[in-house]
Order: sequence, then C-alpha cells, then structure tokens
Amino acid sequence: MVEDINEIRKRKLMELQRRYLEQQKAQEEAVKQEMELEAQLNEIMRKILTPEARERLGRVKLVRPELARQVELILVQLYQAGQITEPIDDARLKRILAQIDARTRRDFRIRW
Repeated sequence: MVEDINEIRKRKLMELQRRYLEQQKAQEEAVKQEMELEAQLNEIMRKILTPEARERLGRVKLVRPELARQVELILVQLYQAGQITEPIDDARLKRILAQIDARTRRDFRIRW
C-alpha cells in the first residue's frame, strides 16, 4: 500500500514536471516569435521612415506606446499594400500621429 502511494506520488510529480517543461517551451517559443515580429517591424520602419521620423516615433513610443504601436501597424499595412512609395519624413509623421490621436482620443465632459 505504501509502495502504491509512493508510486502515485512519483507519477504525479513526473506529470507535473512534464507539464511545466511544456509550458516553458511554449513561453519560449512565444517570446521568440514576438522578437522575430518586432525585428521585422523595425526593419520595415527603417525602410519607410526617415531617421528623424524614427526618432520621433521612438519618443512617442516611450510616452504613448499604444499610439505608437497603432501608427506602426497602419504604416506597415500601407507599406505592404504598396501605398507608401517614398520615405515618410518627420512632418508627415506628425500629421499622421495627430490624425490617429484625434480619432482615438475621447472627450469626456461632466455636466452639472
């Protein structure tokens, strides 16, 4: 009886270790894929933005990461659709940021 309990414990421990290793592998794979996507995104940004515009987008990313990500995704879609034919300069990026920010920003009014 004691041997059966020890055997059951040993099997459960092995099962838990196996599950843990599988979860760890899945997490590592997800991180690897995320890093690859980020590298691809950065490469596309280097192609379509001037150095000044990339610098501005980097600063925006520090302050408003969700806005920067949204702009990056829109620019990638436009690039892949062939709608971006020349590099986007700082002034044009500022206009794009303003347009997207205006669309996503909500005005809250409190009435008394």
